[in-house]
Parts: sequence; C-alpha cells; structure tokens
Amino acid sequence: MTAAVSPTANSEVQVLLSFLDGQRRHVLGILDGLEPEALRRPVLPSGWSCLGLVQHLALDVERFWFRAVVTGDPAVIDALDDIDDAWRVAADVTHTEELDRYRAEAGLANAAMATADADAPLAWWPHHLFGAPHLHTVRDVLLHVITETACHAGHLDAARELIDGRRWLVLT
Repeated sequence: MTAAVSPTANSEVQVLLSFLDGQRRHVLGILDGLEPEALRRPVLPSGWSCLGLVQHLALDVERFWFRAVVTGDPAVIDALDDIDDAWRVAADVTHTEELDRYRAEAGLANAAMATADADAPLAWWPHHLFGAPHLHTVRDVLLHVITETACHAGHLDAARELIDGRRWLVLT
C-alpha cells in the first residue's frame, strides 16, 4: 500500500519544481542558437564545454538526484558505474541528442516527483562514494538541484558571453 501524500507537501514539491523548471529553461535558453562547434568548444582551461555541462546536468544532477537518490531506481543505480566523466561528451553524440537527453531527464525527474512528499526520506545513497548523506529529504534534494542548476546556468551565461557576446535576457 502506498502512503498518502499530503496536499501541502506535494504543493511544496510542485512549487519547488516550478523554480527548477525556470532554471532548466535558462540553461537551454542561454544555449539557443549556438552552433554545434561552439557548444563543444572548451571554454575553460579545464576543458569543459557548454555541451559537457549540459551532459553533467542530465546525468550527474537530474538522473542521479531524482531517479537514483530520491526514487532508488535500481536500473539507474546500476547504470551509474557506466559514466566515467559526464563532463566529456563522446564525439559520436550530437548536440541535439545531448540537449534532448537533458530535456528527457528533466521530464523523468518531474514524473518521479509528481506525487512526492517534501518530507520523504531518500530512497538510496552511495555511501561507498560519498560517506554519510548531507541531504535527507526530497525537499533537501530539490533545493540542492535548484541551487546547482542555477549555478551552472550562471556558468553558461559567462561561457556564452565569452563565445559570442550574447547575454541571457539582454538583447545584444
């Protein structure tokens, strides 16, 4: 039997998801119109590219936090070992595939959270990688992912301005 979700707790989750969706739109919006070569171009000495950051958001943020940590999906947990470096996009993966993967993972995350209770505990945590969890509830994860996505959207703002001078929500 499934525990009932309180309307207040789910309403809070829906509000937090709406803030996250705003940051997701920012990530995609700041990249709109960039040529595939520009999306793959290393922007920092570390070698990260805009497309690599999007892949990181899809795999290490959306998929990891929502489908592994919050829901404990065994297929997702098993697949986590297959990612060596989510910041590096394979040459045979097109920019369209990567952007679509991000959109798909965001949709899967939203579906996973559709009936979530903000106070629900985490379903899984990789103690072997990170030790004791520093987040404990669905609310904690949502706030963490909003913060991380907003931070990375800011990184993309700076990268886009360096690439071609475009700034988010500023006509230039």
